[in-house]
This record gives sequence, structure tokens and C-alpha cells, in this order.
Amino acid sequence: MSQRSIIIIGAGLAGLAAGVYAQRNGYQAHVFEHAGGPGGVAVGWRRGAYFVDGGIHFLMGHKPDQPLHRVYEELGTGQPEMCVDMHDYGRYVDQRTGRSLTITPDLDRLIADWRSLSPADVQPIEELVRVARAFADANAFDLGMGDPPELAGRLAGLGQLWGMRSVLRYFAGPTARPMAERGQAIGDPWLREVYANLFYPQAPVWFVAMVLALLATGGMGLLRHGSTGFVQPIERRLGELGGQITYGATVEKILVAGGKAVGVRLASGGEHRAGAVISAADGRSTLWDMLEGRYLDRKTAARYEQWSLVAPMMMISFGVARTFSDEPHLHAFSLAEPFDVGPQRVNTVVLRTFNYSDAFAPEGKTVIQATFDSDWDYWRVLREDPPAYDAEKRRVAAAVLARLERHYPGLSGQVEMTDVATPFTTWRYTRNHRGAYMGWLPTPQQMMTMLPRTLPGLDRFAMAGQWVMPGGGVPTCLISGRDAVRILCAQDGVRFRSV
Repeated sequence: MSQRSIIIIGAGLAGLAAGVYAQRNGYQAHVFEHAGGPGGVAVGWRRGAYFVDGGIHFLMGHKPDQPLHRVYEELGTGQPEMCVDMHDYGRYVDQRTGRSLTITPDLDRLIADWRSLSPADVQPIEELVRVARAFADANAFDLGMGDPPELAGRLAGLGQLWGMRSVLRYFAGPTARPMAERGQAIGDPWLREVYANLFYPQAPVWFVAMVLALLATGGMGLLRHGSTGFVQPIERRLGELGGQITYGATVEKILVAGGKAVGVRLASGGEHRAGAVISAADGRSTLWDMLEGRYLDRKTAARYEQWSLVAPMMMISFGVARTFSDEPHLHAFSLAEPFDVGPQRVNTVVLRTFNYSDAFAPEGKTVIQATFDSDWDYWRVLREDPPAYDAEKRRVAAAVLARLERHYPGLSGQVEMTDVATPFTTWRYTRNHRGAYMGWLPTPQQMMTMLPRTLPGLDRFAMAGQWVMPGGGVPTCLISGRDAVRILCAQDGVRFRSV
């Protein structure tokens, strides 16, 4: 066993990034992945002639002049042809009244369209646009790219804070409140719903403003080849650098000797040793199962018991013999006829339309994908009765299709493929606790809490991924993988190299 070897648990974005940076810094990286391929939640799969993308909705900072792009280039996935520019954020449709609102990069148009729908309710959207313009002017899109707590000195973050000085005031006060709370002043019920759901209702106003700023400045893209097209180059870069990945290998336990992480034991019984371990796996599984709860402090334990998780998602994809050339890539439908799935009423369905690339369907055909939050316990229990589970998936898919038919007459007769993924599906492939595909909910408190990557009493170990960087998403996961390697380099007295 070499001190300059690292075992990495999980081949999601964080684990793959950790592997690349480990190899660049003279470590021999071996990644063990529970699933049969890379990506974690950033994954896609083929269903006959159609390709279903189950992961990344959009990519922030995909242009070469943007700070995040350097990270993509370092990992081998920053090719110019990777993305198609996002020409709009999406269209919100009220099926009950026929009203709609398209969120475009033109923020003046957003205000004007909002005012035309309800002049009395324009103040909250004007505030949101004002903050978005401040972020755009400050070019403040590198949040989360500072030092992790373990490497932060007394003056940590001052440089980043100085660069963001013109927008610091928005991280406190009214614009630090959740969108749903801030939108309560909107009198029109549907616009109040639209405002709350521009991202997550619990997300702070400043974060949604930053997303709009990225949209307005051309900093958001759609992946031309889906999540797989983004992940595979990182996997390939890791292999080119000499790293190793073993798929279908579920880690059961992290081995510890003399207060140091020294390897892992697989569920299959095999043991593998290394000079250090990075876990880019589910946080709860890492802390309570693989480490048996032995290295928890009170703050960490309380966080996992009290913090809110992203709600698990139902994802229903249809391959249809139809083109949607003039449609936006995303709709949010407020349903005229809500329906129930277990204990939960579905009032809104978000529809992704993969019409921006020929990578998802044959010519003249399209993949469309409906998503909505769904109850974890309902699907977990139902999975114990496979016939009932499959029947419920079919029922829900039919219910969704019937609601889409209202907007696209004739759609039902054009469906050639149906693929249904439940919250249990997410857990089965990723082991994310309760199917929380992005980990922690991006609430104001949780997004502004800097979490440690190491554990008290355990050396030669670090964590990476969305469980140590609240807010989830592509950039934070990749940066967390890099940070885990930076921490180990610092412990070894090695100067970290990104390229």
C-alpha cells in the first residue's frame, strides 16, 4: 500500500473530479462505483431509438471567458461544442386560464410581460431583476470556488468578498429570504406560484437572481449530448492520467487503522488498501454505515437529523413521433386537473423538451420528459410489491400524458417509448438518502453554511459532493472533488496542481 494512493468512493461528478485531480498531483486513484457506469445522478440511458437524459438540466458558466469554464477544461469536458446556448429559461403556463410567461434573457421584457399580466404585482419581479443586474455587473458567478474550511486561513475569503463587494448587501435582509416567502406579496395566485418556482421555493432571492444574471449574460447552456456527453470526457481524462475505476462495486465499510482511513471493504467481501480515502458517496451512508457513526461531532449529527433535503423526483420520459421545433426547452404547467400520487397532490408538472440536439431521438422525433416531486416513502413501500409498483408507474405515466395532451392535442397517439423513474429508482442507482438527488435543499441557511470536508479523529480522509456543498449542482460537485484532493495535498506537504 502506497501513501500516495487514494481510494475514491463514487464515480459521480465529485468522485470523477477527485480522481482527475488526484492523478494530476501524483496520487494513484482507484474509484469504486456502486452502479454500472459513471455519473451518479448525472446519467442517461438508451431506450430503443431514444436516449433518456436523467441528470443535468443546464450547465452554468459554459463559456471560455467564465470562471467555471477553467474547471471544465481541467477535467477534459470543456469542449466548445459541448453546449447549446440557452435562449430562454423556460415558459410557465397556467392551464386553468391559458395565460403564459416566458423567461428570456431580456430582463426588461420579463418586467414588461409580468406587468401586462398583473400591474399591481410588478414590484417583486423588479426587485429580482435589480439584484440580477447587480450580479451581472459584478460578474459574481464564482460562489463556492474559495478555499474549503480546512485550508482557510484567518483572512480566508477576503479576496473573494472584495471582488463581490458590490453585491454583498443582497446576502442579508429581504433578498436573503426564500422566494416563496418573498413572493407572498404577489396578489395574483398564479404569478405568486411562478415567482416561487423560478427555482426552488425555498431558495433565497439572491440565488435565483444569480441564475437570471447568468441567463442574461449568456452564461447558461444546454448539453448537446446530455449528461453522458458531459461525464464521459471526465471519465476518459481520468483513464488517460492512469486512474482506475471499478464499476458494480458497492463499498460497505471504510477501513480505519491507527486513526487513519486505510482502505475499503466491498459488499462482495473484497478489501482494498490505500494511503487515503475520499468519499464522494451519499453523506449519511458514509458517516453512519461505512464509518459506523464513530467520527460524528454534534453539529454534523444534528445537521443530518434536522436539515431539509431536496424532495425526490418522479421522471417520466416519452419518445414521440413529433417535432417541437418552436417550443422552449422547458415548460412548467400549472395543471387544470391535478392528480394524486400516493399522499401527494401533483399541481405542477415541469416538462423538458429535448429539441435542441439530434442526440436524443431519430430525425422527426423527440424525447419529452415530465418531472414533479413525489413522496419517497410511498414508492419505497410500494416497491416491495413489484406488480403493484409497475402498475402504479403505468397509471401515473398515463395521468401525465393526459395532462400533456391538453397542450399538445394528438400527443398520446404519437408516443413510441415510455420510461418511468421513481424516487426509488434514484436511490437504487445512486444510494442518495431518501432519493434526494441534489442532497440538501438550497435554503438560505443551508446555502450559507460552510461545511467541513474532514472528520474529527480520522486522518487521511475527506468527503466530496453535494453533501458537503449545499446547493448541489454541477460546479459545486466538481469543485468539492478538487477540494478533497487539495486537503490531502496540504496534509502531505505537496503543492496542489490543477493542470
